[in-house]
Amino acid sequence: MRRSALAIAALLPALAVGACGGGGSGGNSSSKAPPKYDGKPVTITLWHGFTSREAGILNGVVKDFERTHPTIKVKTVGGVTDDKIVAALRGGNPPDVAQSFSTDNTGAFCGSGGWIDLKPYMDRDKVAVAQFPKAVQTYTTFDGKRCALPMMADVYGLYYNKDMFKKAGIASPPKTFSELTADAKKLTVKNGDGSIKVAGFDPTFGFYESVHAHYAPLFNAQWQDTSGKSTLATDPWMKLLRWQKDLVDWYGYGKLTKFNAGAGEEFSASNAFEKGKLAMNMDGEFRTAFIADEAPHLNYGVAPMPVDDSQPELYGGGYVTGNIIGIPKTAKNKAAAWELMKYLATDPHALATLTNGLKNVPTTATGLKSPEIKADGNFQPFLDIFENEHTQTNPPTAIGSANQELFQNFLAKWQAGKVPDSQLASGLKGVDQQIDAQIQNATAGQAP
Repeated sequence: MRRSALAIAALLPALAVGACGGGGSGGNSSSKAPPKYDGKPVTITLWHGFTSREAGILNGVVKDFERTHPTIKVKTVGGVTDDKIVAALRGGNPPDVAQSFSTDNTGAFCGSGGWIDLKPYMDRDKVAVAQFPKAVQTYTTFDGKRCALPMMADVYGLYYNKDMFKKAGIASPPKTFSELTADAKKLTVKNGDGSIKVAGFDPTFGFYESVHAHYAPLFNAQWQDTSGKSTLATDPWMKLLRWQKDLVDWYGYGKLTKFNAGAGEEFSASNAFEKGKLAMNMDGEFRTAFIADEAPHLNYGVAPMPVDDSQPELYGGGYVTGNIIGIPKTAKNKAAAWELMKYLATDPHALATLTNGLKNVPTTATGLKSPEIKADGNFQPFLDIFENEHTQTNPPTAIGSANQELFQNFLAKWQAGKVPDSQLASGLKGVDQQIDAQIQNATAGQAP
């Protein structure tokens, strides 16, 4: 689920000042190999965002690490937000390893110097970047600095209700957005007063995982040009937005707003797809675990999301994001922290255990082929989407996800009908200008 990083962006200048200072615990930006862990007993701290059942799964993997590294003890702290990580970086008392759910903040952590450059460690231990798919490589580096490693990924596909498809006479899931629109209309059921009883597909931006970033690869819509300038005012984006608005208008924005209000919380047993109020829905691989727990009798299938009709070659790909882990610049036990990071990011058994427990996608080529992974018919499509050459992510920026927040503000007005089609291009150009200005300011603030 998308998380706001505006606080991260606002704190960048102050964070950069502390991170760029001198001192013996500084980052590893030189080519000199960092010292190896000396084997002496040590306790390190891992901050992560997982809670409840998911925290228990991660803690189990950490226990496996401790068994194979008996002189390293790990204290885990769950439910940690990026804001708390930033506050600890500024205060000079961060954990040894920090995990974030938001790949959007890679640019903030790398660009500010808050997380150290991992290249010297990777070069020393021959940890190959090539083992991570291209999209994953993108969201773990910024401006030539790799300050993060991946720890499992989220991949997005199309969930569809097989019983509803059969009743509507639809033989297979849609592969293009025109097919999605036709199927959505056929699958929609209305109450006597015209309100929505069952939505064939909910196109509202901001509803569950219906986020503009998740749609971008399906139209091959890019965020930046080669010079780093924002490119929202381009044909792929406008084509996506016009498709979305046409379907919103077919339902009626007011009716969709009312439907969304009663749809049930996304991460609860009242989720609209699980309750049969949605015939199709864009969602991540993690939904398979929720369905197994909360709606085990739901007859559903999973397929890649449909794509732009004029670019059928994109079918099979999708959007990927995930968890990132890094070592804060002022961490006290960097050598031991690196051993834990390396284990969580690359160990095949650790990745398989996390995959089976969290129902997330492993982020190495070896991990994807692990015989330990229990992938049923509804989980396998996400592994295939992850490996597809057309799968993309959004590139990190120096302002975290502030660029997306600015875009979201515009999209809220767009789908509500407050921006006429004739002003779409000019409106997007205005957002581009705001994004470029914020990036310029943030980059200037990061200068040593």
